[in-house]
Amino acid sequence: MSAEDPNAGEDADAEEEEDIRYFVRIGQTDLDGTKSVERALTELNGIGHRAARIIAQKADVDRRAVFGKLDDDVIDNVVEHVENYADEVPEWMTNHQKDYYSGETTHETGNDLQLTQRQDINRMKMIDSYRGVRHKRGRKVRGQRTKSTGRTEGTIGVNVEAIKEEQAEEAAAEDDE
Repeated sequence: MSAEDPNAGEDADAEEEEDIRYFVRIGQTDLDGTKSVERALTELNGIGHRAARIIAQKADVDRRAVFGKLDDDVIDNVVEHVENYADEVPEWMTNHQKDYYSGETTHETGNDLQLTQRQDINRMKMIDSYRGVRHKRGRKVRGQRTKSTGRTEGTIGVNVEAIKEEQAEEAAAEDDE
């Protein structure tokens, strides 16, 4: 750095910040472009850490690279791998296996995942399966214990504050007499 151009280092930093895309759109979701590829992909519903790592590996992208600094064709490659994830991994790694109507195995992401889950739960409720009945009643569905946990009806046991208030009222009534 010379004495004639004191801002030379700041210009280089500004250029690096300008090259970044702050939002990367995949499907109907905006992902943070300032995060690494792996971390940004986990913001997408239906993509966890393992799936994000596999997608980055299949797309030949460093998973620690900043997502917004990648070229457009590399980002398109990552988007393509996200959309075709079910075709690239074993069936047990997908999140929607053997669809009830079509029998297909898919990997849902974004809003499609929420819609599919809601449809599956509504179907279980309509046919009154065990899981559907548990969903209707707001109970635990997957075999967890219910004797001591999940109590939402209010407090069980002695309410000390109510007892103290009653005693105070009784004492005040006795003093008035």
